[in-house]
Amino acid sequence: MALTAAEREELEALIAEGERRVNARFRQFFPDSGPFPRSAYAKHTEFFAAGAQFKERLFMAANRVGKSEAGAYEVTCHLTGQYPAWWEGRRFTEPVEVWASGTNSQTTRDIVQAKLLGAVQAPGTGMIPAHLIASVQPARGLPGAVEGARIKHTSGGQSILGLKSYEQGRQSFEGTAKHVIWDDEEPPLDVYTEQLYRTVTTRGITLVTFTPLQGMSEVVKGFLEPEEAAKAFKWFVQAGWKDVPHLDDDEKRALRATTPLYQIQARTEGEPTLGSGAIYPLAESDLLVPSRVPPEHHRRVYALDVGWNRTAVVWAAEDPGSGVLELYDEHYQGQGEPASHAAAIKARGDWIHGVIDPAGAGSSQVDGRKLIEIYGKLGLFLAPAENAVEAGITEVWNLLVSGRLKVQEHLHNWRSEFRKYHRDEHGKIVKANDHLMDGTRYLVASGRPYLRLKPKKAGQTRVQVPTGDLGWMG
Repeated sequence: MALTAAEREELEALIAEGERRVNARFRQFFPDSGPFPRSAYAKHTEFFAAGAQFKERLFMAANRVGKSEAGAYEVTCHLTGQYPAWWEGRRFTEPVEVWASGTNSQTTRDIVQAKLLGAVQAPGTGMIPAHLIASVQPARGLPGAVEGARIKHTSGGQSILGLKSYEQGRQSFEGTAKHVIWDDEEPPLDVYTEQLYRTVTTRGITLVTFTPLQGMSEVVKGFLEPEEAAKAFKWFVQAGWKDVPHLDDDEKRALRATTPLYQIQARTEGEPTLGSGAIYPLAESDLLVPSRVPPEHHRRVYALDVGWNRTAVVWAAEDPGSGVLELYDEHYQGQGEPASHAAAIKARGDWIHGVIDPAGAGSSQVDGRKLIEIYGKLGLFLAPAENAVEAGITEVWNLLVSGRLKVQEHLHNWRSEFRKYHRDEHGKIVKANDHLMDGTRYLVASGRPYLRLKPKKAGQTRVQVPTGDLGWMG
């Protein structure tokens, strides 16, 4: 018996309502309108869209902005083949094999598994619609944990989801090919590298979502400062509390008030932090000043650090009125001869004097003296710096916290090293990527006697600006 138009309309409405209910969580994210429309989550949709071009993507974000939800949402799209009409990112037309990973078995269960399949107490309430979960495979050992699941795909086949943890080690990620790998929280570098090789034969993708509490780790650095050849494959977006509308202002104020100072930038802005191991636990934004050419009446000096694989120079100018020291230029070059470094230094002003590591990249004071002689013959005036590490760090710290040491915002290499400059778990300074940090220490500890004004040309007179007791060492 044929249905009337009214009956058919009622049946279609019931079917639509049934679909809405079983797809409730998946469908409620990134809507066209409502109190939290898709347009208010530009960083999230930008992350999705970048998948069409980039093999590796990082969503580096503050706490509570929805980075894990973004990861779960995209993984659900790929597993089911149900892409929203507005989707501009990568698409798979056939069933896929996916890994979703967390830090350990418990966080994988409580966060990753919960986001995708539902919490242990409420299975089927995750991002993947319950009616599309064909089967689940319980994991051994941890109650309620799932090792994997089969998900119905729009093509008629089934996608395979595997849940893993970094604590299983790199070896556990060997062997099988995957179309999509999602890491929620930052993976160790060896694990992440192994994961990348699982996507080669499938032309697959990786997506990583985390708050950068480990600072400028190798994984973070690989995205933020990729090698030239990697730029075509790696992409990241950074999001903070200001980029989402769903956080309550009173709650944000409360969290800020109780969060350790060194974690605030990471937890509220998605800015990499080194945590309690940072040598200078200070927000980078507190140090920066706009770029400019130092005024003529500001005395200048530079510090040179020579390494076997990197030579670095940092220049500073002193404001005679306030005593503030401002880092305004840098030279950062690897594998160069002294002549090339000397040319770069003299190009900034051959009248400026400098200080250098007394060991000069050698093993003794004698090596340092020899290098000073070499640079002297190339036209530089250099004096040996004091190299008492802890005392120098203390002097730099005192200037930073008192606002008497500032950094011009274009010094990208200096800023990169500042973000990574930290101590290990034993309290020892990690000696890697720290050439400009060492140079800054030499400059602060030993550079004051060598500050000088630019000489005037013959026939010109100079008005000496008195500094009194306001030297930059205070």
